[in-house]
Amino acid sequence: MKVKYFEVIRTTAVILIALVLAFIIISIVSEQPLESIRIFLWEPLNTKGHIGNVIEMAIPLMFTGLAVSLLFKANLFNLGAEGLFYFSGVVAATLAIHLSLNSFVHPIVAILAGSLVGAVLSAIPGILKAKWNVNELVSSLMFNNILFGIGLYILNYKLRDAQAFAAVSFKFEKTAVLTKLIPGTRIHTGLIIVLVLIVAAHYFLYKTKWGYELRMTGANREFAGYSGMKTAKVIIIVHLIAGFIAGMGGSVEVLGMYNRFQWSSLPGYGLDGALVAMLAKNNPFSVIGAALFLAYIRIGADQMARFSDVPAEMISIVQAIIILLISAEQFLKFWKNRMLLKEAQRNV
Repeated sequence: MKVKYFEVIRTTAVILIALVLAFIIISIVSEQPLESIRIFLWEPLNTKGHIGNVIEMAIPLMFTGLAVSLLFKANLFNLGAEGLFYFSGVVAATLAIHLSLNSFVHPIVAILAGSLVGAVLSAIPGILKAKWNVNELVSSLMFNNILFGIGLYILNYKLRDAQAFAAVSFKFEKTAVLTKLIPGTRIHTGLIIVLVLIVAAHYFLYKTKWGYELRMTGANREFAGYSGMKTAKVIIIVHLIAGFIAGMGGSVEVLGMYNRFQWSSLPGYGLDGALVAMLAKNNPFSVIGAALFLAYIRIGADQMARFSDVPAEMISIVQAIIILLISAEQFLKFWKNRMLLKEAQRNV
């Protein structure tokens, strides 16, 4: 309990330090720093449309954050969610264009297809890691480029609308597009899907035998193996689950936010998922807050860039500081050691 309390304090301190440094930078570069900070903090919550923008951006971040957090929980530093997110979106878009089904079945078929493709492709670096101990970071990053190249080829030579003045696909069938939940926003039914997935992931991690084996493998793979757990199988299974979630995220994002496929570059949500997972400390429920926070500061930065003299790129500094401090094992470690020492002395 003390350790969990420490992690909450540590993450909060990281966020506050990053925001304070951001405000200092704003004060230096802006001619009206107080107004710029007001826009940054208040505008994302100022109107229903802006709140909708925060939630819309948080939905894909929840998907990828959940996928990456499961991998991190198993001590697998896999960043392949980026390529899976993109390519699964291509798969879902293909079925959204070429299939003719009713409005209930069509999105389900397209999303499941993208999810299954994501799971199968994610299993490849998982098998390489489990059987031959291939570094999952290297293999997953290579797969990102491979999947992007194949996906871009499909877009340009199989799906592209020649009459459109951009690298975009033909329009989706209207029956494939996800339903909007709140009028005046683009919040779609993908929000319900990801929240259900988060609850299911929490139950899987903490209430099932496979979840226990995943956590033990992440804590110490050799010890888990000596205890009779099939760690290679665990690694492959967690890759399948994470790939399924990332693939579903890409499919949901494409069908929920667009009426045609228009990603001519990697959208970045997969790599952002790693930041969400780090902020959430690989806890499925905490992914919700981490994704909303990241979406909030990005929408705030976008509004600040529009209505003040501070560029939106400033938010990259905030993200970099958060990553550096969270990944620094020595940050506030002295306080953690004091807490553990006091607890040990009380128990003596």
